[in-house]
Amino acid sequence: MQNDLFDHAKFHFLNKFPESLPIENAYLHIGMFMGWIIDQELYSEYFEEEAETEIFRFKLRELSPMLLSEIWGGALSHDLLNEKGKSFADHYYASGEFLKDYESVLANGLPSIYHVQDNWRNYKKISDLMDHKFQMWSKD
Repeated sequence: MQNDLFDHAKFHFLNKFPESLPIENAYLHIGMFMGWIIDQELYSEYFEEEAETEIFRFKLRELSPMLLSEIWGGALSHDLLNEKGKSFADHYYASGEFLKDYESVLANGLPSIYHVQDNWRNYKKISDLMDHKFQMWSKD
């Protein structure tokens, strides 16, 4: 169901997406968040069962955030997250705060968020910030 979605790549590549970029770039920010969810083990049993290999390969850094999101169809939905993951995503992702942070940390000086490079250095930058945001949220 659409209201169960936090985000979907198609919302981006069918909207104000730069024509000069491949549509795969619309998947990256979702993959960055999904990757962090995996690293924090905030994913659901359903996701663990359905994406066991992808989770394992992401943890080994054999699967990039963009590819992780592409394999999963570009959707970030409630059924992928456990209860704590959903609560945090409701607070951080659904509020738009994640995209604001993503833009300021990774897309500062770039034409758009879709110009961010899919690499582990960028993942570490946003992951470190999400770690901090999660710790702050957990204290509330």
